[in-house]
Amino acid sequence: MYLATSIPYVNAEPHIGYALETVQADALARFYRLMGYDVRFQIGTDENAIKNVESAQRLGLTTQDLVDKNAASFYGLKKILNLSIDNFIRTSSEKHKKGAQKFWQLCRHDIYKKEYRGLYCTGCEAFYAEDEFPDRICPTHCRKLEYVSEINYFFALSRYQSRIIEAIEKNEVLILPPHRRLEILNFLKEGIEDFSISRPKERTKGWGVAVPGDESQRMYVWFDALLNYLTGLNFGEKNELFQKYWLDNNNRFVIIGKDILKFHAVYWIAMLLSAKLPLQKKIYVHGFINVEGKKMSKSLGNVVNPYREVEKFGTDAVRYYLLREIPPFEDGDYSRSRMQEIYRADLANELGNLVLRLTTIAEQDQIEIGNQAVNEVIFDQNLAAGFTDFQFNKILETIWCKIKNINKEVDNFAPWKKNPDKRRNFLEKKLTDINLIGHQLLPFLPETAEKIIKATKGRIKKISPLFPRIV
Repeated sequence: MYLATSIPYVNAEPHIGYALETVQADALARFYRLMGYDVRFQIGTDENAIKNVESAQRLGLTTQDLVDKNAASFYGLKKILNLSIDNFIRTSSEKHKKGAQKFWQLCRHDIYKKEYRGLYCTGCEAFYAEDEFPDRICPTHCRKLEYVSEINYFFALSRYQSRIIEAIEKNEVLILPPHRRLEILNFLKEGIEDFSISRPKERTKGWGVAVPGDESQRMYVWFDALLNYLTGLNFGEKNELFQKYWLDNNNRFVIIGKDILKFHAVYWIAMLLSAKLPLQKKIYVHGFINVEGKKMSKSLGNVVNPYREVEKFGTDAVRYYLLREIPPFEDGDYSRSRMQEIYRADLANELGNLVLRLTTIAEQDQIEIGNQAVNEVIFDQNLAAGFTDFQFNKILETIWCKIKNINKEVDNFAPWKKNPDKRRNFLEKKLTDINLIGHQLLPFLPETAEKIIKATKGRIKKISPLFPRIV
């Protein structure tokens, strides 16, 4: 299985929205590894955008220094979010550039040169028709569109309209959720035009991937960025990884935000068709994270930095919030007050206190649980189906129902009031149940899950608090 996230621009440090995407992907990767799959999990950074050049100029840095600095922050998510990634791809790397140029050559029959005139948003890295935004203001980035006239290379996207529709309708490329699939099909049926895939070297200040055979042009950032899914497998170099995880593998997943669906479900499919390469098999589309009910933006000063949230609440608490509180397919909300609430209620009390109570009594009674592997199916059919449908919140809701039930059973039985002989069987059974829950939590809260598993087998010892009190 090959699982990748989109790659974010590095003109700024990572925010909680991208943390959501990487944690969702990590939960999937960990689940499928538990199911015995050979999983390759990749994230990375999109470094060839003109906006990176602009940001560097404003800060008085070279573009390379800026992308190096911010790419390091994105790579740091591996540690702070406990991501089980196998590869981190940077599109400014020579490996990526080499692969991108090879891919360009494979699509040469669909590439031509012409003059282009139109409105351009550097924030979106996209052209727009003059009647699309009458006020000539990009609604996403709230910046004035530039009028651009230049000679560019174009990709014959329109040639692939019917074939892309066919691929999506027949689920050759499965798009989830279904309403995103319908959205992109409606877009396609309105007609698509060829798109510009290069920019003059002067406008990019020489930054980006050079067009093969034309040093005066640099590849359009989206054309080169989409290729990270291939170059991360050494496309253009040695082909063992590419052969194994792309050519010979039918499980090719990508997880993206709803704002870049067009690029993945239209441009990317057409590009792969042009290069005569296998298509992306599944595109999972998540929503956005608002903050305290408002759109996250620099101008509002409400951008949430995942580093700060992890420093305050810990890695697994942040992972839990993102996977339990944010709907997998729709927009969700991040709130510090809600985070504090679920930290205390769900994590510290319902889970942490339960394990602490039982292991404390079990240590007193010198209880020992067989050290054998879990002899039940870790994920029953319903839980496994939840992963297939990306229903992370529902899976965690089901697991927490079990935790609540065990808490009720413990309260009703009150083992602390019984003598050791009467409570031994009860404790052994509840510790075994919690051990299974620990295994079920491995994709979601990996560090906490390992502590639970270790604490509920062998000679039982009182566990340290899983989620200490926070100020």
